[in-house]
Amino acid sequence: MSDEIDLEHFRDLLQARLAELDSLESAAQSRDSIELDQSKVGRLSRMDALQQQAMLDANRFRGRRERLRIEAAFRRIAEGDYGYCAQCDEPIALGRLNFDPATPLCIACANKADDN
Repeated sequence: MSDEIDLEHFRDLLQARLAELDSLESAAQSRDSIELDQSKVGRLSRMDALQQQAMLDANRFRGRRERLRIEAAFRRIAEGDYGYCAQCDEPIALGRLNFDPATPLCIACANKADDN
């Protein structure tokens, strides 16, 4: 498949996504830490702060997971496996790769994984 797809195009998409993740991480780090001292804020404000902290933590987790997916895609490019499904070894549709260049699975295998 590497002869059929423009690997440079997908490298660029993956690099752009990494830059976007870096930007999001920088913005999250620049925010002030959330005040949880109940003596300084009311109960509802504290609950709101806890919710914001949980959302921030979830976003950081998703960012780390996405970064790992992108790194794995770069390894597949280097190994010559990019564009092939990690489960069935069939080509992944170009439309799917354009939508998510880090995807390791074809749509059929991804649907099977979702069913389990």
